[in-house]
Amino acid sequence: MVLRHTVVAALAVAGIVTSTTTPAEAAPASHGCTVPVIGAICAPQTAVLDGNQLLRTKFAALVGERTAKTALGNLLKQAKTDLTTGPWSVTTKKQVSPSGDKHDYLSLAPYWWPTTQPTAENPWGCPFVQKDGQRNPIVDEITDHAYRGDAFAAIYRLALAWYYTGDARYAQRAALDLRTWFLDAATKMNPNMNYAQGIPCKVDGRGIGIIEFSYTLTQVVDATAILATGAPGWTNTDQAGMTGWYTQFLTWLRTSKNGTDEAKAQNNHGSFYDMLAAALALGTGQPDLAKTITQDAGPNRIAAQVNADGYQPAEASRTRSWHYSNFNLVALTRLAQIGKHVGVDLWHYTAPSGASLFKAVDYLIPGATTGQWPYPELDFRQYAALDVLHAAADAGDKAARTALPRVPVEPGGDLYPVRPAAEQLDDISTS
Repeated sequence: MVLRHTVVAALAVAGIVTSTTTPAEAAPASHGCTVPVIGAICAPQTAVLDGNQLLRTKFAALVGERTAKTALGNLLKQAKTDLTTGPWSVTTKKQVSPSGDKHDYLSLAPYWWPTTQPTAENPWGCPFVQKDGQRNPIVDEITDHAYRGDAFAAIYRLALAWYYTGDARYAQRAALDLRTWFLDAATKMNPNMNYAQGIPCKVDGRGIGIIEFSYTLTQVVDATAILATGAPGWTNTDQAGMTGWYTQFLTWLRTSKNGTDEAKAQNNHGSFYDMLAAALALGTGQPDLAKTITQDAGPNRIAAQVNADGYQPAEASRTRSWHYSNFNLVALTRLAQIGKHVGVDLWHYTAPSGASLFKAVDYLIPGATTGQWPYPELDFRQYAALDVLHAAADAGDKAARTALPRVPVEPGGDLYPVRPAAEQLDDISTS
């Protein structure tokens, strides 16, 4: 009963103190956003997630609402493990990028393979050839890609765990992970991806490698916005440092050759580029830029990538057609959520052909509910569509809402109620 009264009081306070600033302006360690027992009572000014929805879910879990409580329990199981893993850094890899600076992120193209046996004169076995969907295990010898995945996912879960529970341990660990990867002089990553997805004996890095950050970095943007509601140990200096890093990276993304190459992509790479750029724009206090990007995504991405019936030809033609059809919608549904923050309704955009986001999601329903998918797929995972169906249902898609109970839940439980944005549930980075 005491907890319930505390929750009711906190709700009343939240209606008064909820911030209306942009993520770049929000003040970390804001005492007006925290109360005893409950912790944070402000809606975080997130770029992808709906901060008000997070706040509602927080109080729903506190009063014992079943869906929120179950999802939070699943999140905390993972976040508790995150308390004792990491921190991670690009500087711990054995290799050095072509720049000679270990602070530069480095990775190799996953689907490229040697054609000859490596020798002393030809240590890579060049030339390399592409085998779509077949991941070359040699790429995992460079740890930046895997460490990036571990670090960014942990930061996101830890920030959410702190927000929902008020347990300082989660915030403090998230802060350590953030400072190690982004801020500390000895371990930080330079804000560029000049050497991502290189191909031995062919090219040092490619724009296509930006995909390795494209949605996971947006999770970090949301994590820092969450911490900015008053997380213990997260300072104004920390927040300013992260905003500065995001600003430099966004400049690189929009002006470098790799970035401008990726912007031209007509498949999931282009969708993720727009999503990343829009999230960084919103997270650095540039809502007009975020609005322009999301508005343009209607004709530039949905109309260009989705057929009238919802089929995505550039994705369904791949050897991992189910994965990539869902993956592209992870980008587009997250972009639609960013659009909502800046007054753009991408969900209800309809292309001249009749194509729309709703139709693209609905096209996946038979595969998601029955496991039957007529196109090539090397490793079919039915639950891959769960989050995009959740997102569509939240946006008003009745077919998606009806289908949800018949879609298998991903390993670890359905986390969407506590982090309501689509994620890549069928992670193929190590498959």
